Amino acid sequence: MTSEELHRPNNFFYRLVSSQRFLAIIGLIFLLIIIIPLAKTFSQRRLIEKEIEDVKQEISDYESKNQELQEIITYLESDQSLEEQARLNLNLKKPGETVIVVEEDKNLKKELNLPENSQATSHFSKWWQYFFN
Repeated sequence: MTSEELHRPNNFFYRLVSSQRFLAIIGLIFLLIIIIPLAKTFSQRRLIEKEIEDVKQEISDYESKNQELQEIITYLESDQSLEEQARLNLNLKKPGETVIVVEEDKNLKKELNLPENSQATSHFSKWWQYFFN
């Protein structure tokens, strides 16, 4: 081909490159080549930001739980807690205190016609016994 043939408007390649449809298609392909990776990157970034927020929330939850546990440890190490545990578990008392033990009176239950396992009976059966016995 000579240079005259290339510059002629009747040439197929010249008409193809100079047409608006061809340029629009090329532009769309170029945009797709750019937009698709950008969309993937944006999507990945949103997922990472969401994951970071979830981890921050989890850290906050653990910090509050840690604070609660520190308060419990501080209480358990205090003299008040030691005294309370000694009184409950070891049956200890302070000097000058008097300990009173209240025992359950089984004769009183018999006088009131209560069954031995009054705690195990249901409320319905208690009402039934009250009204019909």
